[in-house]
Amino acid sequence: MSPRIPLPPPPPPAELRSWPDREALLADRALAMGELTRRLLGGARFALFAGAVLVLQLGWGMVGVLLVDLGHGAILDPITFLIGLVIAVLGLGVMAPGVWLAVRGVRRDRVARARLLGWAALDRHGPTDARLRAPVASACWMAVSAVLCGLGLWLGFAVPAGADPANGYGLVAYGMGVALILWINGLTGLFKAVGHYRTAVRLGPVRPAGRSASSGPPRHV
Repeated sequence: MSPRIPLPPPPPPAELRSWPDREALLADRALAMGELTRRLLGGARFALFAGAVLVLQLGWGMVGVLLVDLGHGAILDPITFLIGLVIAVLGLGVMAPGVWLAVRGVRRDRVARARLLGWAALDRHGPTDARLRAPVASACWMAVSAVLCGLGLWLGFAVPAGADPANGYGLVAYGMGVALILWINGLTGLFKAVGHYRTAVRLGPVRPAGRSASSGPPRHV
């Protein structure tokens, strides 16, 4: 997912397509779809996803220091309050790149998915379309995302239910923030994995081999 390596381009417009035969079209289609699938579900994309979650949790943990201190009456202690405030500001600064990573990943996923659908609509090819399903990668994304959603949902109920009013509600606020980060990122990964798998499954049967492709080679794949 490095910005120095651009995504494969979308298929050229119909008036610019001039593949010599269907085999040439299928070869370019397979290359583009394979790379786009890797960008959507591969290890680099998963590392970006996990990194965003970890950075967000780290930053929110630093903000939580102030929230928990305030819940215990630290506002009455100027020194403790000042230290917590400084840590919280640093935590917000840490969260900023996490938000950027998460938003950037979602935007690039949207572009990659649109281009994948464009290439898939050109033709059908059984082996290529079967590889598009990427069952192992899809299952890993679904499993990890489901765990994140489950943890977020559990924390969303468990933290308020176990709160002690005597200790204030700073810990509740911190716990709900942790739950929200897990929940949002889990849903993002889950929707992407399920959507990709459904797209692959919906690909129709292989078209007749005699069908010609009135199209032209992409400039870069």
